[in-house]
Amino acid sequence: MTGWVGAIVRLIVSAFVLLGIGFLLPGVEVIGFTNALIAAVVIALIGYLLESVLGEDISPQGRGIVGFITAAIVIYVTQYFVVGMAVTVIGSLLAALVIGIVDAFVPTQLR
Repeated sequence: MTGWVGAIVRLIVSAFVLLGIGFLLPGVEVIGFTNALIAAVVIALIGYLLESVLGEDISPQGRGIVGFITAAIVIYVTQYFVVGMAVTVIGSLLAALVIGIVDAFVPTQLR
């Protein structure tokens, strides 16, 4: 899938992953699919902005632990933009780990 359809599918899948993470992991709370979808959009935008400014080395696919920590920070910061989301520091680290594992099995070109 390419273009807008791929982007929409990626955001919907990301929203479901966030809902699952919120259900399974302590320290992560996402209330409802709409908030999960908004969180997925916010995470994508913050990630895009960081990669634009700091380069691809900052992405989770770029440099191992640096990318992992960056992903955790992005997830943690997202809670300040999404009303129905609450994340602890440990929760953001666990969420970054789970999202990284899911992304390894379902790789996408959209970043």
